[in-house]
Amino acid sequence: MIPLFYDLHIHSCLSPCGDDDMTPANLTGMAAVKGLDVIALTDHNSCRNCPAAMYHGRNYGVTVIPGMELTTQEEVHVVCLFPALEDALDFDAFVYARLIPVPNREDIFGKQQIMDESDEVTGTAENLLINATSISFDEVFPLVASYHGIAYPAHVDKSSTSILSNLGFVPPGSTFSCAEFHDFKNLHRIRKEHPYFERCRAICCSDAHYLEDIHEPEYQICSRSKEIPDILQALAKAPA
Repeated sequence: MIPLFYDLHIHSCLSPCGDDDMTPANLTGMAAVKGLDVIALTDHNSCRNCPAAMYHGRNYGVTVIPGMELTTQEEVHVVCLFPALEDALDFDAFVYARLIPVPNREDIFGKQQIMDESDEVTGTAENLLINATSISFDEVFPLVASYHGIAYPAHVDKSSTSILSNLGFVPPGSTFSCAEFHDFKNLHRIRKEHPYFERCRAICCSDAHYLEDIHEPEYQICSRSKEIPDILQALAKAPA
């Protein structure tokens, strides 16, 4: 097993709330400069900048996991990660069809830029990506698994768009074995108040929308290799 420095929740300029400087090349280059081994690109309800980010990851020696921060119909954010780009893009098409079809207004919400390997804009997402989908929280986990991926609740310790802020509890029958925290200072309290999280692998990620917010090499996960399937297996395995 090898320890890997990670940040598995990063937005690009495809997310309307993402800074314009969060291009696939820039965010991947920043991860490399900071010394991260693995990152995940997780734009709101979209994977369409993952191809370019993965290209730059190969050049920079950073493993880039294709992913998405999905918004459920309850407006709970769930991180979805995939072993292969093809799985992520197939999931992207499914989710976009389930997104509330409200056209984006760049003057209000920001740009939703799709970029190629040269960081050139090749298009935009027409519908507002930060809207909820018609996918329920309970539906997400088997759905993502059907695309060979894993899913876990995002920033469970945040006061909005988290499983605890929006639902107030962990639904009976939940199967996720990993949970993302925004600040590990809240880990003990959350586990005490909601014992389900005691059997989850806890990770801490930045939810970066600006280059400077990408994590420094502070948090590690141990994996058999830097290959994406091995990293996802390590994330999905609950701690002993």
